[in-house]
Formats: sequence, structure tokens, C-alpha cells
Amino acid sequence: MKTRTLASWGPRASRAVRRKGRQALRISRKTFRYALVLCGAAVVALLSLLFAWMAEVALAWNHRWTHAAPWLALAAVPCGMAGLRWLTLQLAPMARGSGIPQVIAATSLPVPVAAKGLVSLRQALWKIPLTAAALLAGASVGREGPSVQVGAAAMLAWGRFWQHRIGVKLGFRANELIAAGAAGGLAAAFNTPLAGVVFAIEELGRGSAVRWNRLALSGVLASGFIALAIAGNNPYFHVAAATGFAAGSWGWTTAAGLLNGALGGLFAATLLRGVQGWAPVRWRPWVRRHPVRVAFLCGLLVAVLGCLTGGATYGTGYDQSAALLAGQPVGSAWFGVAKWIATVASYVAGIPGGIFTPSLAIGAGMGEHLVQLAGPAADPRTLALVSMAAFLAGATQAPITASVIVMEMTRGQDLMFHLLMASLLASLVSRQFCPRPFYHAVALRFAKEAGAAAREGAVQAQPPVHRPNVNL
Repeated sequence: MKTRTLASWGPRASRAVRRKGRQALRISRKTFRYALVLCGAAVVALLSLLFAWMAEVALAWNHRWTHAAPWLALAAVPCGMAGLRWLTLQLAPMARGSGIPQVIAATSLPVPVAAKGLVSLRQALWKIPLTAAALLAGASVGREGPSVQVGAAAMLAWGRFWQHRIGVKLGFRANELIAAGAAGGLAAAFNTPLAGVVFAIEELGRGSAVRWNRLALSGVLASGFIALAIAGNNPYFHVAAATGFAAGSWGWTTAAGLLNGALGGLFAATLLRGVQGWAPVRWRPWVRRHPVRVAFLCGLLVAVLGCLTGGATYGTGYDQSAALLAGQPVGSAWFGVAKWIATVASYVAGIPGGIFTPSLAIGAGMGEHLVQLAGPAADPRTLALVSMAAFLAGATQAPITASVIVMEMTRGQDLMFHLLMASLLASLVSRQFCPRPFYHAVALRFAKEAGAAAREGAVQAQPPVHRPNVNL
């Protein structure tokens, strides 16, 4: 049988075959890009799970030693926080604090500047053991904000490796890689894939040029779903029974939004001012020159609060929040106020650690205070839940993210309207105390610091100018 060539079929058939070939090639490239993004999301999820495991071990050890020798905290917590401040200055100065402001700042800076400091993989990886050590020492910090910075740095490093070392173009801009990794880190940390997407759009997309295409959002969702597949489809908080509003509790829901909005706004304003902003003018030069000693004093305050509350203010506050959501009061009658002060002291000390989970614990504590006033008029579990979302919204001025995170981490879809109502009200009230959103105000400072460091490095890298000797 005579074999017919492609040309023998005619020019129309030849063009059709070539067109099909080009389409198949485009599909193959797109599939390969998706595969690389999913692999990067898997890296982010695995790092978040490793971070979560280290944090849980650190919290367990902290619970043991603080209950075995409570008064030892008066020496151990200040020394631990001072040591962590020194290590942070030496190893990873851009890893201090939450990590979310660094990511927001990185999306608006040139890639070399962002990759060198704010979302440097080396500094972000140091943040994991340093935050775990802070939890071991008893600082009132969380791991979810640091997971955002770790995820952003990991995804950026993954994309740059394939694009610059291997030569594969992923079709991403650098700020999109940063934002996708950051949102994926939050989704994996909380086991809340949907909240990761909302956080990316509301927080990371605010005031930046991040384009959210399907590939980027797929990476965010993949990080959350991979974490769910490995750790199990379990809610972050286990609510003992279905919560519901009793008659006449809408007024207390409004009160929760107002109270937590005011306290959240004051919380953010206090963090923004820091120790130097609140110290008397004549003490401020000493505060600038001695950051390690300032961290020691902050640690002493955290230790005193921990001793007075039976250790309730140490760590993330997860156990106390879970107890309040189960309708069980915590041991201290003023847990919410004490946790507020302990979290402020831990953050302004300048050590790595976030405010996400501590803010939820503060809100739950404030909800308990409202329950003491409301009596049987409101379900204590529901009021704690609403207050958690309201305080987080007041502290961050991101009401949609706060509502979705609390809803998804507790599987409280039936209370979504109440969470939104309290969060929106709290965010509105918070602006009266802190006009600029906390994360974005801190991000501006990090952007200026990173820009100044880049300019200084560029000046030092320039060769010296040789001038001829001139006899005057």
C-alpha cells in the first residue's frame, strides 16, 4: 500500500495538522506550569506543617516547665526574650514581628531588594526555630503570621529557581509568586483554604499591583488542601456543640463589635508606636541603643502576667480559646485584658512571632467578660466566637478575612451573618483609634528599611574613585 505524505492531503489538511500540533504544545506547557505551581504549593504546605509541629512541641514543653516551677518564669522568660532579640538582630533582622507586613512591603519593591531581605528564604527559615523558641520561652506570639512570610519566601525561591536556573517561564510576576505563597502559608497554617484566598484578595491585594489569575489562586487553594490531606480535615477549633443565639442577644453582639473594635484599634495603635513611641522623650535614646535590654524588660512584664494568671497568657492562647468555645471558663477572671498586655509586650520586644492567634484569644477573653455582664441573655460560646472575629477585625481592619477565618476554622457557617456584622462594626470603630490598617502601616516601615539597606549596599559595592594628586 502506497504511503501518502502530509503534502498529498492538500494545504488545508496540512495547516490543520500543524495547528493541532501547536495547540497540543500549548496544552503541554500550561500543564507543566500547573504542575510546577502545585509542587511549589506542596513545599509551602510541608513547611507550614513542619512549623506547626515545632510550635506544638514548644508549647507542650512550655506548659510543663511553667507548671512545674511557675516562679522560674521571672528569670527564664526575660532572659529567653532578650536572647531571642539578640539572635534575631544577628541572624535575621527582617524576620522580627509577624511576617505579614514584610510580605506586603515585598510586593511593592523590586525583586532583588525583596528577595534579599523581606522574603529572603534564609531569613524566613530562621523564623521557624526562632518563633518556636519564643513559644518555648513563654512569649505571647503566634505562628500563623510567620507562616505567611515563610510561604512567600519559599514560593518566590521556587519560582526563581525554575525561571533563572532551569530556564522555565512560569508566567508569573515576582509579586504574584510572593502573594500566592503567603496566602498558601496562611491557608495551610489554619487549615482554611477559602480563608487563604480571601486574605490574599483583601490584605495582599490592597494597594498593590498583584493580579490574581487562576494559576495563582490554584496555588493558594492547593497549599490549603494539601495540608488538609496530610493533617486531616479537622477544624482548627473544635466547638463542642452547635452554638446559637438566645432571645435578645443581638444587643450583646453589637456590644461585642463595639468593645472589640475599640480595643482592637487601641491594640494596633499601641503596637505601631512601640516602646520608643510610648517612652518619655529623655528615655528614647536609651531605648534605641539597647534593644536587647528592652526585650528583657518586656519579657519581665510577660512573666509577671503569666504568674498572676496561672500561665494562661503564655504562648498562642489556643487552649484558652478552645475552652471558651466549649463553654468552659478559663482560670483567670481577667484573661482577656492580661492577654492583650502580654501580646503587646511580646510584639514590641522585637522577636519573631505573629499576632493572629493571640488576637483570637484576646477576643475570646473579651467575649467571656461580656458573658459575665450578659448572664443568660447570650450563649457564651457564640459570644466568644463573635468576639474572636470582631477583635481580629479591629486589630487588622480586614473584616472579611476575620469573618471567613473564624467561620472556617470552627465550621460555623450558620453564624456567618453574625460574624460579618460584628467584624464590620469592629473595623469601623477601630479606624477611629488607628486610621491606617496595622499591617500596611508596618509594611511601609519595612519597605523604607529595605530600601535604605539596598541603597547602602549599592554604595558600598561601588569601586572607589581614584583621583589624581593635585598640588595646591
